[in-house]
Amino acid sequence: MALLRRAAAALSATAAVLLAIPPTASAAPASYGMLARENFDRLPLGPVTEGPGWSTDTSNGTLTVAANAKGRELRLHTESNGRAFLVFPGLAAPGNSYWARMRLRVDAFPTAPDWAHWTIAEASGSDSPTLVRPLGGQYAPTDKGNFWGVGSDLGPTGDWTSWKTSAPAKAGKWSCVEFHLDAADNRVTVYFDGVEQPDLTVSTNQHGGTSDPFIFPTFDKLKLGWQLYQADPSPLSYDIRMDDIAVSTRRVSCS
Repeated sequence: MALLRRAAAALSATAAVLLAIPPTASAAPASYGMLARENFDRLPLGPVTEGPGWSTDTSNGTLTVAANAKGRELRLHTESNGRAFLVFPGLAAPGNSYWARMRLRVDAFPTAPDWAHWTIAEASGSDSPTLVRPLGGQYAPTDKGNFWGVGSDLGPTGDWTSWKTSAPAKAGKWSCVEFHLDAADNRVTVYFDGVEQPDLTVSTNQHGGTSDPFIFPTFDKLKLGWQLYQADPSPLSYDIRMDDIAVSTRRVSCS
């Protein structure tokens, strides 16, 4: 009996230690290749400037953790051509390739000025000025709508957004958005609600810029959020909701 009591006491002490260690939102099985994860459920409600493994980048914008029916989510708000990003620094992936997934809802897209350009995701590296924008888009007055497009800036291929009318950006609706950065061919592939959007794919020699090859930087930073680049847009403010973020060396299912 004394031996049993000592074993029970040891188990109780171990359980107390484990309970005292708060789980982090970025925790995930190492075997799955998870580089970053966040669902905001373990963060306090209200304005936020940092979290486990991430910081923020804002100008005329705010980030707030808010409650929803399933737990918590991140709400981003910007004024005019402001920005509000959640930033994962030091995000280096084996082979310079990774997958990212998030649930996303944009309350409204710009309807002015013509060709207003916006970004949801931006990947970069300190070894190159090239900015890779795997999720973004543009308001096209010729087609009377906003359309998703992969883009880039500050690299040899110039400033471009390869938007497609086959990928309309729909406001006020939750969707699961994924992208894959594959350094083997400098390829960006985009998925909406688990379905690949092949018209949006860009690669080394298939892209929207100059005739120069499109080459990835050595990625070490990922920004997720919202930025509009033109002044005096319509509407004058933007609200974005984001949840269930995962960045991994393997694809993470939308389910």
